[in-house]
Amino acid sequence: QVQLVESGGGLVQAGGSLRLSCAASGIISSINAMGWYRQAPGKQRELVARITSAGSTNYADSVKGRFTISRDNAKNTAYLQMNSLKPDDTGVYYCNADLRSWPGGPLFGSWGQGTQVSVSS
Repeated sequence: QVQLVESGGGLVQAGGSLRLSCAASGIISSINAMGWYRQAPGKQRELVARITSAGSTNYADSVKGRFTISRDNAKNTAYLQMNSLKPDDTGVYYCNADLRSWPGGPLFGSWGQGTQVSVSS
């Protein structure tokens, strides 16, 4: 069993900052990529940022230069630092991880329950 638990969401004014955390726990041998996705009301879930185990990152064009993804491999935790927030950043933010429960085992994806981020104008 694997759990991803997000924290750090909340309500902030435009221009403000928030830092999200995602902690993975359970039977984990290794974690490949970890990522943050978001879903705004009435819209599809979209990729915000992703980071590999080696630290390579990619970002949605809409957040480049404002958001920074990082991870602490020793803690199985990923972070999303969000600066200069805009009302369009409002949504539920979900953490995702591609991981193995034992060495050489199958790679599978796991999702967190989501954390709400609301940005007021």
